[in-house]
Amino acid sequence: MSETSKAGGLAGVTAGQTAISTVGKEGVGLTYRGYSIEDLAQDATFEEVAYLLLNGEPPKATERDAFIRSLGAARALPEPMRELLEKLPATAHPMDVLRTGCSYLGCLEPERDFSAGLGASIRLLAAFPSILLYWYHYHQNGRRIDTRQGGRSIASHFLTLLHGREPEPLDCRALDVSLILYAEHEFNASTFAARVCAGTLSDYHSCITSAIGTLRGPLHGGANEAAMEMISRYETPEAARTGTLAALARKEKIMGFGHRVYRDHDPRNTIIKDWAQRLGAARGDRRYYPVSEAIEQVLWEEKKLFPNLDFYSASAYHFLGIPPTLFTPVFVCSRVSGWSAHVFEQRANNRLIRPDAEYIGPAPRPWAVRAGR
Repeated sequence: MSETSKAGGLAGVTAGQTAISTVGKEGVGLTYRGYSIEDLAQDATFEEVAYLLLNGEPPKATERDAFIRSLGAARALPEPMRELLEKLPATAHPMDVLRTGCSYLGCLEPERDFSAGLGASIRLLAAFPSILLYWYHYHQNGRRIDTRQGGRSIASHFLTLLHGREPEPLDCRALDVSLILYAEHEFNASTFAARVCAGTLSDYHSCITSAIGTLRGPLHGGANEAAMEMISRYETPEAARTGTLAALARKEKIMGFGHRVYRDHDPRNTIIKDWAQRLGAARGDRRYYPVSEAIEQVLWEEKKLFPNLDFYSASAYHFLGIPPTLFTPVFVCSRVSGWSAHVFEQRANNRLIRPDAEYIGPAPRPWAVRAGR
């Protein structure tokens, strides 16, 4: 690492090298393995992007089809996993369910050696929607669902399990694009946690469990859920403007705006905003999307803050019928592809990640305490 960041939080410190993605680089924006996020969201599927992240190059047609078949075959949950999910509390946070499910799957299907890592990543990509929605339906609806159902894509699998029916093509593609947008984002907190864990030569499931636990924190994950709560307060754009101005006057933090790395815009926002508008129009929405636009306008006018990916993901997920408590778990179902790529990259050229710290405590002093005194 370079010199200590005076801004705190390692801001501005280069912590390593990666060939996986660029974030906020001048004139480049966001790329995965050299491909722009705009091109991927336009022309790729999430499965193709996941393959790209994991393997370094986009799949040929035969490789893509084999990858999709592998994902489909990995959706089923073993009986001990189903029993565990049934025993978890209905009140558990869904992120805790995924964290526990990941850790337990590592007990049931351990990564015996690092050559098994790619297979383990395919298993988690396929199993995370199954784990999440089996628990959700068992405790919300008293149903033990068959997690093997759903179409060829992870988006179709997720929406089919959630709603119990085949999704509309528009909905399926909207979620597919969202998964692409959330798949990877360089050395964010959860990815860095996974790499720190991988640097100790720990097993794959421990690395991903570390990442989930880090994403669980509200300063990293959960912004889309908080944004939906805020958007839902208002019935009209006018009410949204008034309420947002009042919140700013009270110095409240508005979730879903600004970014630690991007300075003037989040390239993912333009894409998800378009999808939120399309989904809203398909449902005859005259509330959530207009309210979102009104909030965006106020934040820009008053604070020059731009929406990040999380803000319009909130209304998009609402239109898809995804409960707000599952918003961040959807993030996990996508980002596990990027996390896995970083675990494998760390292992390929590993050195234990152990930064120095700048000591700011007391100067050396004598220990004056004596026994019995």
